[in-house]
Amino acid sequence: MRRRLLALPIGLLSLIAFPAFAQTCAPKIDASHLVEAGKLMMSVNPTLPPQQFVNEKGELQGLNVEMGKDIAKRLCLEPVFLRMDFPAMIPAMKANRFDAIDTGLFFTDERSKMMYLVPHAQQALSVFVPTGSTLKIEKLEDLAGHVVGVESATNNEKKLKEANDAWVAKGGKPADIRSFKTATETVAALRAGQLEAAVNIDETATDLEKRGGVKILLKGLSGTPITFAFRDKVVAEAAAAAITAMKADGTYDKLFDTFGMTRLPDTVFKIVGPGPT
Repeated sequence: MRRRLLALPIGLLSLIAFPAFAQTCAPKIDASHLVEAGKLMMSVNPTLPPQQFVNEKGELQGLNVEMGKDIAKRLCLEPVFLRMDFPAMIPAMKANRFDAIDTGLFFTDERSKMMYLVPHAQQALSVFVPTGSTLKIEKLEDLAGHVVGVESATNNEKKLKEANDAWVAKGGKPADIRSFKTATETVAALRAGQLEAAVNIDETATDLEKRGGVKILLKGLSGTPITFAFRDKVVAEAAAAAITAMKADGTYDKLFDTFGMTRLPDTVFKIVGPGPT
């Protein structure tokens, strides 16, 4: 199965190395449901702190990373993270390149028919600008006529474009929306003066504001559950049970406190939506 991974274009995908995995129990998922026996292979784009990011030591960290590792541990599988840009993830998983998307994928009805989605957290959107900006807005529609950046192929982009289209339908002036492959590229363009504002999730915007250079104008917009996505129903059900166990023993709450993310109120986690048809 490893040969399938090598088929991806160079630069699209890289393996994140971890210390040697000591398997002390038998895998709880049969190899027939996995891309590679004994391993839980997950795609990740570590450009969205505090969800997933690479620290100054080059270590992969974040809420979704730690939850992914914990899920794998509870299933007696080795966690393997494959780094790639977000737009490639859904096609790559459908092509059986890996088992799960571990990026905090926003839930949509459309996506729930393509993959098995397990909601595990909640996110909303923020609008942020350079610290020296004089832009003043009270709602997304106030970005009309301004140059705004957003990460491509994300719920952030979808919500921003929906608000813009609704405003234009009422006769308003459109925003100049520019999409980037990653949040990092979006922020770089903002700091370089190529954008007037940018849109991303609350937690990422808050982290950027703490680091300096940007300030948040709006937050808490369009709150939506985020999910882990799986190609196989058996794996999804096992992961949901693992998250339920994390909630029961306190691991879930501890991780959310550590990374400052927003919990779901659930005590039992499960697949939401019909899955692939």
